[in-house]
Amino acid sequence: MSAHKAIVILADTVCRRFLSTYGNTAIATPNLQRLADRSVVFDNHWIGSAPCMPARRDMLTGRYNFLERGWGGLEPYDIFLPHVLAQAGIYSHIETDHYHYFQGGGEFYATSFSTWQSYRGQEYDPMPARIREEDNLDPTRTWNLDAQDRNRSRFVNDLDFPTPQTLKGAAEWLRLNEGADNYLLWVEPFDPHAPMDYPDAYDGIHTGALREDFPISCLPEDVPPQRLEFFYESRRKYANLLQMFDKWLGELLDEIDRQNGWQDTLVIFTTDHGLMFGEHGQMGKNACHNWNEIAHIPLFVHLPGDVHAGERRTQLTQNIDLFPTLVEYFGTSVSHAIHGKSLLDIARDRAAAKHDSAIFGWYGKTVNVTDGEHVYFRGPASRDNCPLYHYFLMPTEYHHRMKPDRLKDAELGHFLPHLDIPVLRVPGIPEFGIHDEIYSNRCFNLRDDHRQSHDLCGTPVEEQMVKTLVDAMRQADSPTEQFQRLGLV
Repeated sequence: MSAHKAIVILADTVCRRFLSTYGNTAIATPNLQRLADRSVVFDNHWIGSAPCMPARRDMLTGRYNFLERGWGGLEPYDIFLPHVLAQAGIYSHIETDHYHYFQGGGEFYATSFSTWQSYRGQEYDPMPARIREEDNLDPTRTWNLDAQDRNRSRFVNDLDFPTPQTLKGAAEWLRLNEGADNYLLWVEPFDPHAPMDYPDAYDGIHTGALREDFPISCLPEDVPPQRLEFFYESRRKYANLLQMFDKWLGELLDEIDRQNGWQDTLVIFTTDHGLMFGEHGQMGKNACHNWNEIAHIPLFVHLPGDVHAGERRTQLTQNIDLFPTLVEYFGTSVSHAIHGKSLLDIARDRAAAKHDSAIFGWYGKTVNVTDGEHVYFRGPASRDNCPLYHYFLMPTEYHHRMKPDRLKDAELGHFLPHLDIPVLRVPGIPEFGIHDEIYSNRCFNLRDDHRQSHDLCGTPVEEQMVKTLVDAMRQADSPTEQFQRLGLV
């Protein structure tokens, strides 16, 4: 086997509209631009399942998660990328401060790499383990907010924060293993994810809340002034945090420079999803429609030797494509059916698109599809959002084990035709709440209306996108009840 090296940089919640690579002139991200300049940049790249752990299951197995279950650990029947590579003699290592890997619902992902390193203290990660009363925390607040306060009280300088530690740790791992071949380094900084904390020194970078030079698109006219200020302040904090991430990304890129790694290393950069900052009146990501601000994401693929550096691709791609890309790059293969397609041919020679369509979404909410020219959101046909089932063998969900009352109606059977083993089936529940807009269908032209202001539902375009959605769901091995839930039968 010839020697190969690959680095995947998966940063959480990177909004492509904030990046200079995709046209933003108000925010400087010089190291991301530096990586983009050495890479093939993909302009039509989309999420699959979201948010955090569903997205990672997509990327690390090459199969959609969100049609079968929500947040959960690695399943016994999953064919997992580090395992596939290990069988071919490829070493894998993950550097991360993404604490969801080590809580309920994140079982066996990080620990299935050959080795792993975790940096503590992100968001609600409950550490340090302090129980003394002098912490002076409000006992009426939930434990996770208390944990966040404890963490932030200890963070002052850059390297007190977990994301700089993660990126510095990845650079140190490369130094430690200089001269080695046949490895995958998976680098997962949690930032720029909320709660958007950073050292005070970054707070003066964007003081104008990015109003005039980077206005909020599709902002409803009736937004109260207080709410509008919240949107702009959140954007300002996000932009500052993005600056911290970009600065420490530079440390990793510097080490690749030092080792001349650009000549023999595949480097991939992407994210799991974006975030809303007031567009369409929404803030966040979990309860609303999967607007372009959330679902249309960045992707850079650096080919060894800077081949095709600086070129752009418009073919339709998705995060499920990372698995087959890395499998092909390392010269191995899998015999089971996956939904992803390797990106290498497209990156190397502008080959034709391998996806006619791409579906994406959150478990139990809309199922969405794009053909690269249009995007369609299909909501539940009725307010009861049924029928909806959760299929699994690992009885875990967001942050904890599945509670016994969820399992009272569990059935064991061969419910998933693509598997030759039985799985458990229980009635499903969306995990993060549902905004009223979820119960509506929406359709938009991506080329002429990327801000999604002109709904094409009720036109022949919607009729065609319904057919595209049905075909895509069938190709994705969708459970049959999903068609009924969406009113597609």
